This record gives sequence, structure tokens and C-alpha cells, in this order.
Amino acid sequence: MRYGYWMPVFGGWLRNVEDERMEASWEYTKKLAQRSEEIGFDLSLIAELNLNDIKGVDAPSLDAWSTAAALTAVTNTLELMVAVRPTFHNPALLAKQAANIDRIGGGNRLSLNVVSSWWAGEAKKYGVQFDEHDDRYARTAEWLEIVDQLWKEDHFSVTGDYYRIEDAVMQPKPIKKPVIYAGGESEKAKDTIARLCDAYVMHGDEPEKVKTKIDDMEARREKLNLPPMIYGVAGYAIVRDSDQEVKKELERITDVKQSAAGYGNYQDWLANTKLEQQVSLEDYSVSNRGLRSGLTGTPDKVAQKVAEFEAVGVNLLLLQCSPQLEEMERFSESVIKSGAAN
Repeated sequence: MRYGYWMPVFGGWLRNVEDERMEASWEYTKKLAQRSEEIGFDLSLIAELNLNDIKGVDAPSLDAWSTAAALTAVTNTLELMVAVRPTFHNPALLAKQAANIDRIGGGNRLSLNVVSSWWAGEAKKYGVQFDEHDDRYARTAEWLEIVDQLWKEDHFSVTGDYYRIEDAVMQPKPIKKPVIYAGGESEKAKDTIARLCDAYVMHGDEPEKVKTKIDDMEARREKLNLPPMIYGVAGYAIVRDSDQEVKKELERITDVKQSAAGYGNYQDWLANTKLEQQVSLEDYSVSNRGLRSGLTGTPDKVAQKVAEFEAVGVNLLLLQCSPQLEEMERFSESVIKSGAAN
């Protein structure tokens, strides 16, 4: 199992806790990234939103791509999985940026998490066109094909439904083609991901439900004569010495306040995505349905859950914690370094 985590570029993950003691700043992300690779973490996912989805639109949020470039320069082994939304990035320019960051990191340390935009309000505030759901995935497919081609060859032209490129040249190329991650639960999303991506990342769910999703994606890949994918799952981690301590922490973070600054953004997300199942207000409290993964409990219980995910084909766990640094230290000592999950 590889262990990753969400970089807290929004200052946390809890919509009902105002101050999680992890500010959205370069100083904090640098400290977290450097420490994380020392304690056994392999990857960090850097989300991309120009407005703060968690703490409300008036709260600060870090830019994904400049943050990723800077972190690449001050770390040694950490893979930076940077979110990218095709509606916000010209494919040729993004391919150029990504190749440059790949080379800063020595190759094999930059990957992309391709996200089809969901936040209509953010797009309007930043003057970006907002496509309807299926159009977003059609754009994403064309975008991915152009980026892939730019990374492989020069002097090609494209006239598509969304982009036009004439005699493209991009040098230098990446040392190694970045891995393309993506997530989505609609049929259009899964078809696009199966055809054009290397890895499938999922919202939090129990291992048996995740297995069903993996089996479905593997069947789609087999029909296309493509190799197996990398599979990642989001999870919110709470590791404590007793069930009573876990319960106390769960009560603290799921004290839902519909007046919280991020509540309106959450409603926008629900309106513009197509999910396989209904979400609860507890899911609202912790982003990405992280609590459903069940990574809460004593070290032995959490380690057992990790083993269950590995048994159904999950290669990567993407953790959220609060406060991130302290809780990742705890997870490392009690689960990763203890060998309990092996």
C-alpha cells in the first residue's frame, strides 16, 4: 500500500471547525511536505480551486500549480499529484508547465489529477466558461489527448470541438510521462477515465463497495485491451488508543452547522455532480465522504481496514486528517511504521 494525503491548501477539511491549526500558507505546506516524506508518506494531492470550498469563498486558498512547483524544489521523494481542470487550463500551456515541473523533480514525481469542474459559481467569478456535465467530460477527453500527444511528439495539429492547435512544438519533454489520475461516478466519467487515464481515485467507501467499483473499471479496461489501473481511495483518519477517544473526536468534527461558510459551496457541488449514492450531512462535515472509508479506531482496527482495502485492489490511500501534521505523525507511528497494516 502507498500512503498519500491531501495537502491542506484550504486550511483544513472540516466545514464546521473554523480553525484547524493548519493555515493555508506556503510555510505550512512546505513544513508538511518535507516532514511527510520523512515519516513514510509517498504522495500528496494538491487540490485546485481558486475559491475556498471548505471554509467559505472569503477564506484564503493556495494556487495548486505554483505551490506544486515550489514543493517539488524543496522535497526529494514525494510525488505531487496536482489537480487540473481543463476548463481553466489551455492544454498546450499546461503540458508545458507539467513537463517543466517534472524536470525540476528529476522525473517520476509529478502526476495529474484531472477534474471536470463542478463549481459554477467559481467559474463565473473567474470569468471561465462553465460547461454542463457531459460537455465537461467531452472537453476533458479532447484535452487529455492533446496533452498526451504534446508530451510524446512535436509538429502536430489538432482541430477539435474545443481546441485548435497548429504545428505544436513543446520542448523539453517530461523525463517520464506523468501518471494521470481521475475520479468520477457518472457513466460518462467512468468511460472517459477507463479510456484515457492511468489511475482511478474514489471518494471514501467501505472496501466491499470499492471492490465493486474496481471490478467495474477493470471490466471497462479489458474491453479496451488496456492494462490494469492504479486505484486510490480517499479516507479521513482518526487513530486513537480507545474507542471512547475516537467517538469523542467524531462528535467534534461532525457537529453540523448549516450556517457554516462552506455550506453554500457544498450545495453547488451536489447540484453539479452525478453521484452513485446520496450523501449525508456527516459527509458534508468531512469532504470527499472520507468517514465512509472507516479509517477510524484503534491502531489495530485501522490497520485491519487498510489490509481490507489492499485485499480488494486498492494501491493508494489518500488521507485527510485534522490537524494534518500532528495526525499524520500519529498515523505514521501507529500504522505505517508499526507494520501493523502489512
